[in-house]
Amino acid sequence: MNGRVTRASLEKQPHEVASMFDGVAANYDLTNDVISLGQARLWRKAVAAAVDARPAQKILDLAAGTATSSQPFVKAGAYVVPCDFSLGMLQVGKERHPWMPFTAGDGMRLPFKDETFDTVTISFGLRNIQDTGVALRELYRVTKPGGRVVICEFSQPTWTPFRTVYTEYLMRAIPPAARAVSSNPDAYVYLAESIRDWPDQPALAALLQKAGWSKVAWRNLTGGVVALHRATRA
Repeated sequence: MNGRVTRASLEKQPHEVASMFDGVAANYDLTNDVISLGQARLWRKAVAAAVDARPAQKILDLAAGTATSSQPFVKAGAYVVPCDFSLGMLQVGKERHPWMPFTAGDGMRLPFKDETFDTVTISFGLRNIQDTGVALRELYRVTKPGGRVVICEFSQPTWTPFRTVYTEYLMRAIPPAARAVSSNPDAYVYLAESIRDWPDQPALAALLQKAGWSKVAWRNLTGGVVALHRATRA
């Protein structure tokens, strides 16, 4: 599996996706908490534990949005660069965290030098980048030798009956829930489709290996609704 891996990304150009995220920036964190039934905070804690940020480390938080995901790394003493392609998200984030070095960037053409970061991480944003393989190679390029990548992304529930219920929830429950709290509920129809069509855990692991990453592993969260993939740059 390579290239544009989702039907939704086939239908949306990068600037259209960025525009959608601009439109939901103000209430994005609240909406995520609502539609995830409160699980989003637990997932962020799992990411923080996997990244295991240390003082003086340089960490790239790609698709950081408003930098809510970056705060555990900052508290650990790391130097964190929140990067996103949505200017609306970055503007809201800068208002909330004016001291942070917010950076506008395309996941397929990152504006950083080779071997810059000790750890690179992306949560719930990889599926919104047009070419997954290119993005994984870019993350590899900007990571120091021996550095790591941590990817938190929606995946496929491992229990078949629950997977059927979950798919129904995505398409039937998310849009109404988003309509209640989001300024742009149509964006969440796109997000639901992108989640449904995203590669499963082994398929994403294979894409990481193809991009050059080694020691690829993953851990399921919430029964596989989300998967936490980790890998190392040799």
